[in-house]
Amino acid sequence: MVTKDLFASEASPPDPAHVEQLRRALHEHAHRYYVLDEPTVPDAEYDRLFQELQAIEAQHPELVTPDSPTQRVGGRALDEFASVRHAVPMLSIRTETDTEASGAQNFDARVRRELGLDESAPAVEYVAEPKFDGLAMSLRYERGVLVQAATRGDGEVGEDVTQNIRTIGQIPLRLPAGVPDILEVRGEVYMRRDDFETLNERQRERGQKTFVNTRNAAAGAVRQLDPAIAAQRPLSFFAYGLGEVTPAQAGGPEFGTHYEMLQAVKLWGFPVSALVDIARGATKLIAYYETIGRQRDGLPFDIDGVVYKVNSLALQRRMGFVTREPRWAVAHKFPAQEQFTTVVGIEVQVGRTGKLTPVAKLAPVFVGGVTVTNATLHNEDEARRKDVRVGDTVIVRRAGDVIPEVVAVLPEKRLPDAKEFTMPRQCPVCGSAAVREEGEVDYRCTGGLFCSAQRKQAILHYAQRRAVEVEGLGEKLVDQLVDGNVIRTLPDLYRLGLTSLASLDRMADKSAQNIIEALEKSKHTTLPRFLFGLGIRHVGEATAKELARHFGSLDAVMDATLEQLLQVSDIGPIVALSVRTFFDQAHNREVVEQLRACGVTWQEGAPAPVTPKPLTGKTFVLTGTLPTLSRDEAKDLIEAAGGKVAGSVSKKTSYVVAGTEAGSKLDKAQELGVAVLDEAGLQALLAGSE
Repeated sequence: MVTKDLFASEASPPDPAHVEQLRRALHEHAHRYYVLDEPTVPDAEYDRLFQELQAIEAQHPELVTPDSPTQRVGGRALDEFASVRHAVPMLSIRTETDTEASGAQNFDARVRRELGLDESAPAVEYVAEPKFDGLAMSLRYERGVLVQAATRGDGEVGEDVTQNIRTIGQIPLRLPAGVPDILEVRGEVYMRRDDFETLNERQRERGQKTFVNTRNAAAGAVRQLDPAIAAQRPLSFFAYGLGEVTPAQAGGPEFGTHYEMLQAVKLWGFPVSALVDIARGATKLIAYYETIGRQRDGLPFDIDGVVYKVNSLALQRRMGFVTREPRWAVAHKFPAQEQFTTVVGIEVQVGRTGKLTPVAKLAPVFVGGVTVTNATLHNEDEARRKDVRVGDTVIVRRAGDVIPEVVAVLPEKRLPDAKEFTMPRQCPVCGSAAVREEGEVDYRCTGGLFCSAQRKQAILHYAQRRAVEVEGLGEKLVDQLVDGNVIRTLPDLYRLGLTSLASLDRMADKSAQNIIEALEKSKHTTLPRFLFGLGIRHVGEATAKELARHFGSLDAVMDATLEQLLQVSDIGPIVALSVRTFFDQAHNREVVEQLRACGVTWQEGAPAPVTPKPLTGKTFVLTGTLPTLSRDEAKDLIEAAGGKVAGSVSKKTSYVVAGTEAGSKLDKAQELGVAVLDEAGLQALLAGSE
């Protein structure tokens, strides 16, 4: 007989009003996120509220109602789209928010318990894959032809978005012979980070609303009523499962494992992530989680965790489902990339070209794996459109190596006396006039090298690896040199002495000597590097190389007329005017002459090398990650062999060099019929053989 402990405290029953408040809040947040595409809370806050409600209902099943958010998968279909009832429900999987190794260990332990495995039994085999941050999609093919694409919706009924999905180049419209008569491929529609940044930049230039994150942008594109607009918003797709399958022949495709099924899906023409792997036991799951976590910032797309699935389909069937989730799968989340914080101030920073950028100073918040204290507001128009004010509670986001930004404001928490942000009309660093050119969104300081902020950035730009390169000349050292009035112009770098350098804070004699030697080495450069290092607005590495190749000497570039500059390949009116304006300024010409007087030299007008140039006249586009070459290394090799490297694919592109996780550029190449090479194919061309 068990005796009740009369001194033990009993947990008080939950307040029904609080439970109802949780349900209402979750319904509202889901509606804004999935239907309106206007989220008002970060993902981490939604997850916290959902888990609180889930925990209450688990302890008090009598409080569960049919309309509880825990009993459904997502939002309702939009009224503007036809409804689609899924032949096989698109259920979600359980989320594990424990971001430590114990998250994987707990899942493996649950699986082993469900299967009745003791400690002596072999490790369970899993498939581990990234948890893509996009929109779940079901693609229905009948006799090999795409006939319908539907969103998840509430798991039972989704939205028919076929017209918009047809615009995604990665999704095949027709499948090869031999596929099942009816085939539903499940996967994720997402937007690559580079496409997302390009889209938001275009939105800012047009004065239109920017998107909160890649998932929000993908959802907005999929739900466009006009497919022509959807086509302008580049989307990508990864397949990760199947829905309804009716065999084309008796027996049809038979898979023993989830991994075998993915390989078949890949053979049918669907993109499957190269990051998918097999992991045996909890130890391998942990290793996968940590490996993908380290790679997360460098991936070309957003992920918010990884997914573990029991590999054996027979074991999946044996384990079955619990309510809305399969017992044989879990999503193991990474730390959130969106969080709440407070704006404690708005400062204006001055860049190398004089661009003024408003920056929100934030109460420190841990987001995306780091502590964030600053977030860009981009420009005055963007700051006003989002209406960010000092004292506001905001959602801040950091994804990958993207600069943290404020993505939304909670106006209901605003202080009554908060003032609207206005860009200063004077440079906050030097006091020179700040002007906004016609047709531009940015204000710029007119102080030039008189402005210490521009001076610092100009020196750092000149000294960077892809320009003249002064090894060891970093930001902290340049701050000391400029703030102490040791250097005011680029030529002053070459007048530095050992004594003046060694007297700086934390500068030992050896370090000072290394800087002197690096400066001496930098005097011997190339004309393209020197031109790029001058920091002429709109003149990047490729343009500098074209100018050097076309004119052959610096004097010829400096004296070229607008008409002559326009004759250079890939140079238009804006770049030509920028070059002409730069060299029309007497102080810029003086800087060039002083650098020459300091001994900076380069080879001019040299005859073309006698070594063969197998890639002359060829234009390349690089995408994805190559096995052994970095992007810069591949670019250098191509240009050294006479080829050009462009940033986008067009009919003029000769080859696209594609590595792992290649995205929209590969799609564009296939659409235009441009030849696609892997790294081995590129090396063959470099060797002079087709």
